[in-house]
Amino acid sequence: MIRRSAVGRTNRSTISRRRALQGVGGMGLATYLGTRATGAGAATLVQATPTTDISGTELSILQWSHFVPSFDVWFPEFLAEWGEANGVETQVDMINTADIPATFAAEISAGSGHDIVEHISSLPQYEEAVLDLTDLVAEAENRHGPQLDMARRNSYNPTTDTTYGFCHGYAADPANYRQSLWEAIDFPDGPATFDDLLSGGTTIFDEQGVQMGIGMSQEIDSNMAAQALIWAFGGAVQDENENIIINSPETLAAVQYMKDLFESCMTPEVFGWNAASNNQLLVAGQASYILNSISAYRTAQEQQPETAEDIFFSPPLVGPGGEDRALAHGHAVFTAMIPTYSENPDTAMEFLLHLTANYQAAVENSQLYNFPSFPDTYPNLFDEDGPLFNDPYGSVPPDKLAPLQDANDWTVNLGWPGPANAMIGEAFNTFVLSDMMARAARGDQTVEESVAEAENQLTIIAQRWRDEGLMGGGQ
Repeated sequence: MIRRSAVGRTNRSTISRRRALQGVGGMGLATYLGTRATGAGAATLVQATPTTDISGTELSILQWSHFVPSFDVWFPEFLAEWGEANGVETQVDMINTADIPATFAAEISAGSGHDIVEHISSLPQYEEAVLDLTDLVAEAENRHGPQLDMARRNSYNPTTDTTYGFCHGYAADPANYRQSLWEAIDFPDGPATFDDLLSGGTTIFDEQGVQMGIGMSQEIDSNMAAQALIWAFGGAVQDENENIIINSPETLAAVQYMKDLFESCMTPEVFGWNAASNNQLLVAGQASYILNSISAYRTAQEQQPETAEDIFFSPPLVGPGGEDRALAHGHAVFTAMIPTYSENPDTAMEFLLHLTANYQAAVENSQLYNFPSFPDTYPNLFDEDGPLFNDPYGSVPPDKLAPLQDANDWTVNLGWPGPANAMIGEAFNTFVLSDMMARAARGDQTVEESVAEAENQLTIIAQRWRDEGLMGGGQ
C-alpha cells in the first residue's frame, strides 16, 4: 500500500518544474553543505540542506530490483537516513525490471502511484505523464559539473524540448568471455572483432561443446544486443533526424550475421530467454561469450569462484562499420521519472539531488556496477589508481575491470544517432529488434522479409508519435 501525504494532488498544469528549485541557481556551491569523498576509499555521505521545506512530506519510489544484491541492501537504508534527516516518510518498492513499464502504465491509467519511477531503459513514450526535469538536471550540473551527453540524450526529447527523466547513472555493457576457452584456440584476450566471434565461437562450440550466449527473445538484453550489432555493421534504426533507416544493406548484413552465429554456435534456448538467462549460462560455465554488465561476474564470484576467475571483459567488438561504430547502449541506464500525479514532486527532486551528491556511495555499494552520469561525483573512478584497476571486491587479477575505463566513450543513447524518442522506447518495449533477429535466425522469414517487417512496424509506431507531436522526422 502506497502511503500518501496530506497535500493536494498535482498535475502537469499546476506544478512548475521550477517550484522545487527556487533560488537554487543563486545558492551555488558555497552554501551546499557537506563534503564528498574523492579518494579511493569509501565515500562519505553528505546531507545537503533542501532548497524548499519538505519536512512532513512523504516519498514513495518504484524501482527495479538491482542486479547486484548489495545495492538493494544499501539503498533502502540510504533513503531512510535521508528521510529521517529531513522529516520525510519514505518507502521504496523494488520489482523485476521487466515489470516496470507495465506497472508504470497501470499507475498512469489510474492517475496515482509512486512519486519516483525508475527504469533501466528510456521510457519516452510516457513523456506526457511525467514532469519536465530540465531545471533539475541544470541544478545537478551546477553542483557537480556536466552530465554525460549519453545520459542527457537518454532522457531528453529535442522535438518538445522536454527532459522527461533524470538519468543519474548507467551500467557499462562490455563483452564477458571465458578466457580459458578462448585461450585454447589462440585468442587469450578473447575476440576483438565480429569475425573473431563467429570463427572462434564456432570452434569452441565444435571442439569444446560450449555455446555462445546472445539472446534473441522478448527481453531487454536481446534488444540491446540487436541494436549494438546493427551499429557495428554500420546501420541504425533511425538517423539523427529521426527518420527510419533500418532497411539498409548494413542492417541486412547484421541480421544475416546473427543467423550465421545462431546456426554455428548457439542453441534454440536463446529464443526463450529472460534477462537473467545469459547470466545464468555464464555463471554455470556453459557460455563462451555473452554481452552483459559485470553483474553476472559478481554473481559468479559468490556462487562459482573458479568460474569467476576465468571470466574476463573487453569493449564492444569491431564490425564492418569500423572502430567508430563499436558501440553499446548502457546495459542499464538509470532513469528516474516523476509522474504528473506525484503528490510530492519537490521532495522527489530533492532526493534525486541527494542521490547524485552521494554517487560514489552508489557506485561502491553496487560493487562498481553503477557508473555516474555526472562524472565529477566520482572523479577517480576511471584513473589508473582507481577501483577499476584495483578492484576492492576481490577480482583476480585486481585490474580485471580495467577494460571498462573507456566506457563513457563507447556508450551511446538508446536510438543513436537519433534521440531516445518515443518510437525507440516503444520498439524496445515491444521487442521489434530482437523479434527481427529471431525470425530470420529460425528461418521463419528470409533476412530481407524480416527486416522489411521491422521497418513497417517502426514506421507505423513512428508516425503515431509524430501525430502526437512527440517525435520529429518523417522526411
